[in-house]
Amino acid sequence: MNPDLRKERDNASFKTEVLTHILDGGPTKTHRRREIESLVINDPDFHHEDLNFLSRSERYDAAVKKSALMIVKLREYGISDPEEIYCYKSIAKSHFNEALGLHYVMFLPTLRNLATPAQQEKWLPLSLSFRVLGTYAQTEMGHGTHIRALETTATYDPSTQEFVLNSPTISSIKWWPGGLGKTSNHAVVLAQLYTQGHCHGLHAFIVPIRSMSTHEPLPGVVVGDIGPKFGFDEVDNGFLKLENVRIPRDYMLMKYSKVEPDGTYLKPPSDKLTYGTMVFIRSLIVGESARALAKSCTIAIRYSAVRHQSELRPGEPEPQILDYQTQQYKLFPLLATAYAFHFVGQYMSQTYHRITGDINQGDFSQLPELHALSAGLKAFTTWAASSGIEVCRMACGGHGYSRCSSLPDIYVTFTPTCTYEGENTVMMLQTARYLVKSYTQACEGQQVGGMVSYLSETPHHRLQPQPLSSRPTVVDISDLASLVEAYKLRAAKLVELAARSVQGELQRRKSKEEAWNSASIDLVRASDAHCHYVVVKLFCAKLGEVGDTAVHSALSSLALLYALHGIAQHSGDFLQAGLLSGPQVTQVSQRLKELLAQLRPNAVALVDAFDYRDEMLNSVLGRYDGNVYENMFDWAKKSPLNRTQVHESYHKYLKPLQAKL
Repeated sequence: MNPDLRKERDNASFKTEVLTHILDGGPTKTHRRREIESLVINDPDFHHEDLNFLSRSERYDAAVKKSALMIVKLREYGISDPEEIYCYKSIAKSHFNEALGLHYVMFLPTLRNLATPAQQEKWLPLSLSFRVLGTYAQTEMGHGTHIRALETTATYDPSTQEFVLNSPTISSIKWWPGGLGKTSNHAVVLAQLYTQGHCHGLHAFIVPIRSMSTHEPLPGVVVGDIGPKFGFDEVDNGFLKLENVRIPRDYMLMKYSKVEPDGTYLKPPSDKLTYGTMVFIRSLIVGESARALAKSCTIAIRYSAVRHQSELRPGEPEPQILDYQTQQYKLFPLLATAYAFHFVGQYMSQTYHRITGDINQGDFSQLPELHALSAGLKAFTTWAASSGIEVCRMACGGHGYSRCSSLPDIYVTFTPTCTYEGENTVMMLQTARYLVKSYTQACEGQQVGGMVSYLSETPHHRLQPQPLSSRPTVVDISDLASLVEAYKLRAAKLVELAARSVQGELQRRKSKEEAWNSASIDLVRASDAHCHYVVVKLFCAKLGEVGDTAVHSALSSLALLYALHGIAQHSGDFLQAGLLSGPQVTQVSQRLKELLAQLRPNAVALVDAFDYRDEMLNSVLGRYDGNVYENMFDWAKKSPLNRTQVHESYHKYLKPLQAKL
């Protein structure tokens, strides 16, 4: 053990294991998670050469092999609980990106959510036995987040009781779905439904794309890999062009909307039900944001405790770079953010399952809020995590640029979340639509609930362009309850400003669409404030469940740091709303410095509590034992370029060059 890291752990004010139990949801869950981790980490079938030294084809081959092994081993171990399957797969994915990821997280959930009982009886056994290997083909070359504009068509032919699917334009070719290029033999395809001469919007269809016996593409199906990307080298993101592909009528998923044999269309109780899979994935992404940022903070903070650099005082030994206030200011707010997002991820998972249960009972009343909350929090957390991972990488100096740090791989694997399952700015605007609607209802005297209930709690003026007038509220910057209230009032004020902005544009005789676009900066700002309030609120609420005094104290400091750092970043909002005075902004800055010093002794213990084993971090810089430099040298020696002392290019190019000159 590196002596610096041993000292850090010895000086912690709380027991790391107690905090780990809180993060996991109890000692029993921690024990079971570690059991599952050991099943993967100690399995020689999952040991492999460093992926950084493999070609793309070799990486894809390794991913398919490991994915197939994973399915067999889950059966052998009798792991069937969805949470435990997700845990096992998450650990395995620390070593490779899964080839069958969309089969699990999108294809199967879509069948369960949108298929009729009869369709589930047919398709689920095939899918769970992996005779059907599925993906989810929504995004097209010309359209992604604006899914209502997707161009793929499914036209019903009553004479044969079949749908005819087509990609009518170059921009309508499905583009990006993982597992589509080479792996899957079926896809859930989202297409515009045409029947009896009318378009009924997007619906989901099960489309066979490859033979289940030979794996060759089926007639009318043009399918392949889209080529190298920023990351995900081992995933076959693909394209799909459909040319008069016919499928039976019952291949349309008809739990909610139906097409009768004669072509009669029966609409669903809610048009948002088609997008249920996306809402599910967005909810998962919030938790993924927490994990990606937690891993990055673990690597950067451990390395910062090991790395010594420069001089604080001339003639004295070089200090740990974690002792520099600027390093703490880079990393500790991100650590607080990782904890905040962890608790928000737990909340989103519970909320999704609760509301899905209501939907299955025929209650769709909470679906709009779930849609709005998952969209906004997906954007809010992925923006913060993506930028935070890069801050962690740069905080590791030059060594952070090396792939041995794992930080470049975490970044390129995570940053696509800012785009997939909904581009973040568009997601914020979707949340804004719900906020403005709720604000209007509150102004009309209706009671709004859920996370927007504050819009009914605060006084409102009618939607007219008149001066804002609300009594200034000066908050106690050291009191978390007071800060939650400040974030709530900031959100309410910015939602009000956005709604007035839209109304003002409408009064200039602009159309609704033009007014919305002209007010879009204000609308995104309002959504961001709403999401920020939700995160602060949930983080602080979690503290009420923590009984251990020492852990409660450490988490309270993190929560206070998260809340005050957000105020420092958005001080203009709080000043504009009359929530802070000028001198208090200065006090916030001073209090932040005090919190950095307060958290410094516990920094390593706080990342240790995430309990990421070395095999999951895959980082030389973030090793638990802190023996960075020896292992960095060993890692470099494994480079294929070091297999020979003299590379063949010397004899082919350099030696002839030297002879000529």
